[in-house]
Amino acid sequence: MPPAPQPPAPALHSWSCIQFPHPVVALRPKSLPTHVLNPVLLTQTGAVKRQALYACSTCTPPGEEPAGICLACSYECHGTHKLFELYTKRNFRCDCGNSKFKNLQCKLFPEKGKVNSGNKYNHNFYGLYCVCKRPYPDPEDEIPDEMIQCIVCEDWFHGRHLGAVPPESGDFHEMVCQACMNCCAFLWAYTSQLAVPTVTKVTSLDDERIVLNVKESEEQNREIKKESGGDHQAKIKEEEQVEQYNEPSTSSGSKCPETVTKSDEPVCKLRELQTKQSLKKDTATFWPSNWRSKLCTCKDCLKMYSELDVQFLIDECDTVLAYENKGTSDQETDRRDPLMDTLNSMNRVQQVELICEYNDLKTELTDYLRRFADEGTVVKREDIQQFFEEFQSRKRRRTNRMQYYCS
Repeated sequence: MPPAPQPPAPALHSWSCIQFPHPVVALRPKSLPTHVLNPVLLTQTGAVKRQALYACSTCTPPGEEPAGICLACSYECHGTHKLFELYTKRNFRCDCGNSKFKNLQCKLFPEKGKVNSGNKYNHNFYGLYCVCKRPYPDPEDEIPDEMIQCIVCEDWFHGRHLGAVPPESGDFHEMVCQACMNCCAFLWAYTSQLAVPTVTKVTSLDDERIVLNVKESEEQNREIKKESGGDHQAKIKEEEQVEQYNEPSTSSGSKCPETVTKSDEPVCKLRELQTKQSLKKDTATFWPSNWRSKLCTCKDCLKMYSELDVQFLIDECDTVLAYENKGTSDQETDRRDPLMDTLNSMNRVQQVELICEYNDLKTELTDYLRRFADEGTVVKREDIQQFFEEFQSRKRRRTNRMQYYCS
């Protein structure tokens, strides 16, 4: 959601209203993969798997077609405009300068296609969120609440509008909203084993009192233990049967022992879970880390994911956590000092010479640029070229005057 500039790093899956005061301005994320600032990658390679996006209400106000812009264009092309922070979205290509923008040409890549047919839009692009379709922060909403992003539709929801009380923030990593659970009904079969238990929230018409159905969570926990215990017993029984089949016969008339070979066709985890009773509720669901790796990937399930357009659910690199880890990794790489890497590859004499040359360059360049600062003039490319030409000339004169013998 759109917080104040340079806020503390947001939580993985939720942002609190208390953290982000008015006014509504764009967030400049601190931990982003390096490619999000590369305009060539953003514009020429098609849709980006996941990237930070913004919507410009100056260029595309309500009533106009929705459009999204990348982080690089938010700086270069829309720096003085009013932007809505959309956090990250998957498989999106920057719209800046295309047919959605009537009087704006992208400064980073002017030759863009007219439309990006693969992009998906919702009311977030107009600064509205949740089923209540309100802005964030909402000046008329005095109830402290957090916004949580659904990993399927990628809309943001108030915690109190999810039909269930969200678990503690450290207990879950991803959320699927009520509408997406209805569209992806197969996920209900996984909830008893994978989802983080929640409590049902009931809102009365008179007020917004919350009723916690703790009994339901306890029953769900008992069901998880019962199923895990049953699976363990079945596994032991299966292993015993395999060992029995593999034991050599003591009969003198028998030939080589026959072994039981398992079918190459993978067992459908989903079909097995669907044979058990699962609780279906009109609520959002909350999931722990690595739950995607436990979804079935048999042929039938892969076909179902494709038909529902949710293939990303079995891709752990699609998660926001993977995206943020990529940004952290890129930052650590950027923090490496190339000068120190070069020094470590040299002997002592070369190290001393390089350090002296570096200090000379630093001193002279600082003095040279200070003149422009004092005069208030812009440093041009030609000025930098002239500086290095003169620096190299002075260096050659110093080298030619050196004596390499005893006088």
